[in-house]
Amino acid sequence: MDPKSQRLRLNDGHFIPVLGFGTYAPEEVPKSEALEATKYAIEVGFRHIDSAYLYQNEEQVGQKTYSTRQRWGLWATFLRPELVRPALEKSLKNLQLDYVDLYIIHFPVALKPGEELLPTDENGKALFDTVDLCRTWEALEKCKDAGLTKSIGVSNFNHQQLERILNKPGLKYKPVCNQVECHPYLNQSKLLDFCKSKDIIPVAYSALGSQRVKGWVNLNHPVLLEDPVLHAIAKKHKQTSAVIALRYQLQRGVVVLAKSYNKKRIKENLQVTSGAGRTGLLSTILHGSPLHSSSQNCLWSKMSYLLFPVHVCLVYTPNGFLLLLWHQERQHGWIGLRLDRK
Repeated sequence: MDPKSQRLRLNDGHFIPVLGFGTYAPEEVPKSEALEATKYAIEVGFRHIDSAYLYQNEEQVGQKTYSTRQRWGLWATFLRPELVRPALEKSLKNLQLDYVDLYIIHFPVALKPGEELLPTDENGKALFDTVDLCRTWEALEKCKDAGLTKSIGVSNFNHQQLERILNKPGLKYKPVCNQVECHPYLNQSKLLDFCKSKDIIPVAYSALGSQRVKGWVNLNHPVLLEDPVLHAIAKKHKQTSAVIALRYQLQRGVVVLAKSYNKKRIKENLQVTSGAGRTGLLSTILHGSPLHSSSQNCLWSKMSYLLFPVHVCLVYTPNGFLLLLWHQERQHGWIGLRLDRK
């Protein structure tokens, strides 16, 4: 496969690999494991490494990223303009790098500066700071001009926050990307459309489903990779559900991050950019509606085939699948076909 077809052009002329390796790990995972996983990911072919100050693994990850594209996140306690460059320079020293390929604002909410990553008061409430993100962005522009980063972008921004940067008087560089949680249960279709309209590349994290962390998500909610629709598609194409979920993003023009500390899965996820991972797959698993509907006890998936102007809606019920077809060009309407379980 031509390496150029595995990357997208950013609005500043640089390129970003379409598949990245995420390095975040829960506290219970040893940092040495993060090092080994990153090392292995690079060995099998990953060339886009996603990390951040928040992850507290700079030294471990930095030892193995000299031959890759490095994305680094500016954490919320460093959003004051005068703190931006010192924070990047400190990270570069720990990473043993002269520059990163992409430096992004990790979160559009400022926290009180200090040593604590998540500063709180005596009642456990977050301590916020008052910062104009436009001034923070100007500080990132200066880091780019100084050669400390090739590109600059944002993460977790909504379209109003993006517009504030884009409409800023004297804007020198537009954000090249907006990195957000994105997967078939949270498809972010409106935000992605807005980003693309402004020539901002969407980047999907938690592409294999939200982190199963108590207090972050409801652990009673369905697990994406156990979804029957994804399983059915994966089985048909002899792929894993993870590869299908990742390919879903690539076919929407979204850069996607895959995270795993299992060597077998790391290698499997890389298949998404191979011929085996691309042949005959659906261009869109879902558009506009959540894949899961707990109130109706069914799963929805609206899909468009790569080669045919036909939309497909799969409704999963305890009795089997209900397949609905729509011929877009001829406007024929919906046709129902039940595929009963055996």
